[in-house]
Amino acid sequence: MRIGTLTLAALLAAIPLSAPAEARTLDPAKPEDALEIMKRTQCGVKDNVPAVYRWAGKIFSRRDGEPDKHLFNMEGMNIRQCVTVTDAQRGTGYRMVSREITLYLDPKTGEVLRQWQNPYTGKTVEVMHIANDPVNSRPSFPIGADGKPYSIALTRMGDMLLMGFEAPLYYVNPLAGDYQDYVGNKYHAMEIFDFAMPASTLDTKVASVNPTVAWVRISDWMPWMMMEGRQGQMVFNAMGVKLKSFDELPEVMKQEIATNYPEYTAAPPVDDTRPNETTWTVFKKKIDAKRAKDGTKPAASH
Repeated sequence: MRIGTLTLAALLAAIPLSAPAEARTLDPAKPEDALEIMKRTQCGVKDNVPAVYRWAGKIFSRRDGEPDKHLFNMEGMNIRQCVTVTDAQRGTGYRMVSREITLYLDPKTGEVLRQWQNPYTGKTVEVMHIANDPVNSRPSFPIGADGKPYSIALTRMGDMLLMGFEAPLYYVNPLAGDYQDYVGNKYHAMEIFDFAMPASTLDTKVASVNPTVAWVRISDWMPWMMMEGRQGQMVFNAMGVKLKSFDELPEVMKQEIATNYPEYTAAPPVDDTRPNETTWTVFKKKIDAKRAKDGTKPAASH
C-alpha cells in the first residue's frame, strides 16, 4: 500500500521464479527459498500474471491535547505483476511493477468524497484520492546490493505463518523548499506491515497463496487538506487481503476505476521505467499544472 510515499506494494515485492521441478518444503533460512516464499505471498509462481490486493479501514487525526478524530474511512487496491530478472553476481530474482488507489470515504455514508470540510480550518477543500502510478520495486536477488543474503523472518503460530516489519520514512518533501536542513518540512512517517499466510505457503505444490495483511501508517497531513503547518498527524489503520481476481474488488472501487482510473484494471508493463509516484509528487504536478494554466505564482513570503 502506498499511501504516502512508500506503499505496501513497493516494500513487499514479489519474486516470480520458476516452479521447482519436484515438490518440496521451502526453507526460509535459504535466500533462494526466502525469495520464493515472498513471490508466493505477493504474485504467485508465473511471470506476467496480475495479482490484486485490497485493503479497507479508517483514518484518524491526532493532535496534542485533543481527542483523536475519525476523519475518513478508506478503500484501497493495488494491481501488480512480476517478472524474473537475473544478475551475474547476485543470481536470479524478480522485479515487481504496480499501481494503486486509496479512496477517502465519508465515515457516515461510505460514499466517495469529492469535497471535504476541514474541521481544523473550517475551509472546504477538494479531496485528492491516492492514485499512484507507478509503484514499482527495485529488483531483488538472493544476494543484496550490500552483499548480504536475502532473508525474511517468519513466525509460525498453529497453521499460520506471520511476517511483519516497520518502515521508518524521513526524506525531502517534494513540496518543500531548498532549506529543509535548517527549517524542517521533511516528510516524516512510519509504515507498519503484518502478513499472515497459511503454512502451505512453504509447499511448492501450492502455486499461489492469498494472505491477509494489516497496515498502519503514521504520517504528516495530506497536502490537499491545506493544514498550513498545523501541528498533528494522520493515522491510517487498515486490513487487507490478496484477492483471487480484479472482479472481487467492491463495487465502489470498480465504479471509481471505470469512471476515473481506467488504466488501473491492469498492472504497468514489466519494462516500466517511470519514476514512482506519491501523494506529494502527484499533488505537486497538479498544483504546477493549475498555476501554469491560470498564470499564477506562489504567494510571496514575508
